[in-house]
Amino acid sequence: MNIQIKNSSNDPIYLQIKNQIRDAIINGELEAEELLPSIRLLAKELRVSVITTKRAYDELENDGFIHSVQGKGSFVAPQNSDLMKEKLLRKIEANITEMLHCAQLADFSLDELIEMIKIMEEEHAECD
Repeated sequence: MNIQIKNSSNDPIYLQIKNQIRDAIINGELEAEELLPSIRLLAKELRVSVITTKRAYDELENDGFIHSVQGKGSFVAPQNSDLMKEKLLRKIEANITEMLHCAQLADFSLDELIEMIKIMEEEHAECD
């Protein structure tokens, strides 16, 4: 597992860790029941606090992406791809609703929003 911490990111470190592990699970890079690095080992590898990695793992467990077994470690939880896709779609819908509300307040047209999304997508693609 290759986690990259970007100091220039606006996201806190725990969230960067969480999102990269979550994305690896969703993309199939991590298989169901695969053992994840221990919280301490990951913290040491990333040169971050154990508390930071623990928070990322706790949130992943709360979201159903991993499960922990006392004394054995944390494992990738089996995923229902349809359920996962539905959760992501609901999150997208909520974000679009918020975006439309803000655009309306700022008097942005749909064309302006689409152009902004295209620009942001290009910037995001350059970062990957």
